[in-house]
Amino acid sequence: MKRWLMVLVLALAGGCATMVPVPEPDTLFRDAAFAPAAPVLTAAEIFSLSPAMRRYMETDIARESRSKGRIHGLIDTLYTPGQLKLDYDAAYTRTARESFEARAGNCLSLVIMTAAFARELGVPVRFHNVYTEETWTRSGSVLFASGHVNLTMGSIYANTRTRLGELSPLTIDFVRPDPNFLQRAWEIGEDTIVAMFMNNRAAEALSRGDTRTAYWWAKAAVLQDPKFFPGYNTLGVVHRRNGDPKLAERVFNFVLSREPGNVNVMSNLAVVMESQGRTVEATRLAREVERLRPYPPFHFFDLGMAAMKQRDYRTARDLFLKEVERAAYHPDFHFWLGAAYVGLNDLKRAQKHLTIAMENSTTQRDHQIYAAKLEWIRAKGS
Repeated sequence: MKRWLMVLVLALAGGCATMVPVPEPDTLFRDAAFAPAAPVLTAAEIFSLSPAMRRYMETDIARESRSKGRIHGLIDTLYTPGQLKLDYDAAYTRTARESFEARAGNCLSLVIMTAAFARELGVPVRFHNVYTEETWTRSGSVLFASGHVNLTMGSIYANTRTRLGELSPLTIDFVRPDPNFLQRAWEIGEDTIVAMFMNNRAAEALSRGDTRTAYWWAKAAVLQDPKFFPGYNTLGVVHRRNGDPKLAERVFNFVLSREPGNVNVMSNLAVVMESQGRTVEATRLAREVERLRPYPPFHFFDLGMAAMKQRDYRTARDLFLKEVERAAYHPDFHFWLGAAYVGLNDLKRAQKHLTIAMENSTTQRDHQIYAAKLEWIRAKGS
């Protein structure tokens, strides 16, 4: 049975614990095994404003802030249609400057950019890790789990005497919440946000097959916030892909000694053991993972794709529906569910799911693909 290496891409989110000792570099790191790469960005560089951003703040944002207050002036200027026109794009984790220049970013990038502007305006900022069901994507033999973050601007001590209540707390979320799901979140510090950024960059490098760059970013994430365990998970995957299973095992065991129920790390450790011929240990871990998570990510999707190849659209539809039940807004699941409905000549349901796929696409490229397919369905049904 093929097993997948799993990386948490926290563009997005992560877990935390307390009283975690900082590991000795020679215990979990091996710099000599990786050639130098481009320097890792510092927290200051990640949040820094470009000259163009400062001009925008001194003109457009300042104009809106005079009538609406700093918080609403900032948000309306950045995110109201007809203003800056920022788009959600999960393809790459950007700094504040890069998000402003591209007019796009994933939720972590947009949180960072918004926080950078807010701080320059003197507005207090708090970051939150939002509990959501993990959304999975794949690249080669690596699975990526995406979480979510948002931010609150303003002071908890603001009162009605503040002009227009301009510093009253306001939470900004860049992903549409599920109206049927009670959102749970916990506050995290800037160190964790920066570690998430670094871990994202490591995971994105892994998806390109660039283990060298991935190593330096993953190491930076671990050193930035030693309580941020997804950084260790990514570091272990890097060592495994770099041909160092013993060191990968050491990293995974470091996490499991503190989070023994961490299913993603457990899965990765099983892969490492299997690669060394330690079948009994790998099987024991795999069974524990199956107990904690009976059906792995993409289980029904893969079966559905096999059914699509056989043109068994009814079976494919039923399998894709099972994945949608586990990830209500995953665009690929809805896209292929729509395709199965096309095969069944149920164009009304096909249009419904292709619309959901388009509305929840995380990159501009995917949005264009889904929009084109949707237009084709509409033309066929007219």
